[in-house]
Amino acid sequence: MAQQPRAWQRMLSGRRLDLLDPTPVDIEIEDIAHGLAFVARWNGQTQGDFAYSVAEHSLLVETLYGRISPNSPIKWRLAALLHDAPEYVIGDMISPVKAAVGPGYGKLDDRLTAAIHIRFGLPAVIPVAVKKQIKKADRISAWMEAVQIAGFSHEEATKLFGKPDSSVIDGLSIVLRTPVETRNDFTARHHALLKEMP
Repeated sequence: MAQQPRAWQRMLSGRRLDLLDPTPVDIEIEDIAHGLAFVARWNGQTQGDFAYSVAEHSLLVETLYGRISPNSPIKWRLAALLHDAPEYVIGDMISPVKAAVGPGYGKLDDRLTAAIHIRFGLPAVIPVAVKKQIKKADRISAWMEAVQIAGFSHEEATKLFGKPDSSVIDGLSIVLRTPVETRNDFTARHHALLKEMP
């Protein structure tokens, strides 16, 4: 009888996360922050002395979401911060690779997202309207990253991601920091948002 392949990962917190059947009790923000701070966006193909991490990207998306939807409840700001949280265990794949992998990646991402959301007091599936606004912030972030650190021209980035409203990105720039700094800021922002939630 063939042995089932291992489908869990041990986290630094000591938790054992089952990737195929994740439960909220096995999810810790410190594991998420640590993992995301060491996962590079753009497959690491960015300028600078440090990789641009998913944790840094998530902080920017949460900021952009707050500018797009300033009157949105705090819980949706938290959802924006956690929008790529599953990547702490499944990594960040660029869109062409996700398409090549097929629907299995999306299902895995959905299961992890639901468990993460429940762990931190969010609904397993967030409303479509909120998801669209987070996706809009995500695309604006991608445009900023493309032109500031990934070597894209403004024209090429606009063709791929759409041109952001200048008022939304005014005063914001891509930050490249050590993973430890980013991890600490991600964790602190998560705790601050949780404190503000009713």
